[in-house]
Amino acid sequence: MLYNTVDAIIVGRFVGKLALSAVGGATSTLINLFVGLFVGITSGVTVVVAQFYGAKREKELQKAVHTGISLALILGIVLTVVVFSLAGVMLRAMDTPEETLRQSEIYLRIYACGMIGNMLYNTGASILRAVGDSRRPFLYLVAGTLTNIVLDVVMVVFLKWGVAGAALATILSQYVSALWAFAYLLRTGDMVHVSLREIRLDRLYAEKILRIGIPAALRSLMYSFSNVLIQTAINGFGTNTVAAWTVWGKVDSIYWMIINSLGLSTTTLVGQNYGAGRKDRVRKCARQAMLITLIFDVVLSSGILLGRSFFVRIFTNDPDVIRQGIEIAEFMAPIFITYITIEILSGTLQGMGDALIPTIITILGVCVIRIVWIYTMVPVHHAMKTVMASYPVSWTISTIAFFIYYEWYVRKHDIC
Repeated sequence: MLYNTVDAIIVGRFVGKLALSAVGGATSTLINLFVGLFVGITSGVTVVVAQFYGAKREKELQKAVHTGISLALILGIVLTVVVFSLAGVMLRAMDTPEETLRQSEIYLRIYACGMIGNMLYNTGASILRAVGDSRRPFLYLVAGTLTNIVLDVVMVVFLKWGVAGAALATILSQYVSALWAFAYLLRTGDMVHVSLREIRLDRLYAEKILRIGIPAALRSLMYSFSNVLIQTAINGFGTNTVAAWTVWGKVDSIYWMIINSLGLSTTTLVGQNYGAGRKDRVRKCARQAMLITLIFDVVLSSGILLGRSFFVRIFTNDPDVIRQGIEIAEFMAPIFITYITIEILSGTLQGMGDALIPTIITILGVCVIRIVWIYTMVPVHHAMKTVMASYPVSWTISTIAFFIYYEWYVRKHDIC
């Protein structure tokens, strides 16, 4: 997510608000959709590897690791072809403003060429997180992000390549992160060691991974799809509003990735303990994760509110965009608290191997409710606050549903 955020800062400051809208806006929303797909599919790898690791079943773990890498390569290739071919179609379907359409399409097509690297990095990071190592994936991502910053400055500021330069910097940086992750997996002597000769699809383990990964990916896609509809509605308010929402999206993505990472860590810890037969620790994991996430929420939301003017001005000097960006931050930051339970409880359930019902809850509670809201309330009250209100409404309803289902599930499976 930082890759796209850095791109937005550089082009917003050195190219202009049209380029900022092109890198953000509909393009950023689609990228969030792809990132959600990557994280969802690779979460299946995390759960399966974590459970085998907790149970100390090295042979099965090895097959799961190599099958996960095979799936990543296949999905990365398929997404590259699909997104490159349909970039213009997707952007037009979202009513992308005509003045930014060409630049948005250039950025998205180049970004598509980095799908394989993105998928491979996420898979490598998922394997390492599954065995309790989140430090290395972080360091590899830092290496990629620093590379992106340097390349952005060179390609956008000095070479004047505009959004094309920003996109090219991003995909090269993604491959840097992927290469670092796989260089470690190839040389490690741990249970997750990767051998190039062993990379192949094993039907049994592919089914195990996809049984968790597909519902999780679908859940992420539903979030992103509802955001696509919201972005489409926002596009109707003009370039200034799109640029302001783009700026907010970068601030929001930092919050979302932190809370999402806490959900992923909950999945890993629950998966390891559940695989080891320590069901008594499942509820403790969920409670501790909820408390930690609540603390993060209060700190992050307060920080965003206090620094809202500063955060917006990082991206742009345009007074209209700044004003609208501050208004969006003032509305959105306080309502984040209605979201945190969804991430933690779905992560806990996923760690125990249940991904289907959380997906259904998400589809109904987030996607369907937002669709209904956008098509019923926004036409009647055509204002940005009406569009933004779809977030707390859908989050609150989903939170209630997750609480009810989680309590029923843990009692049914005798989890103390």
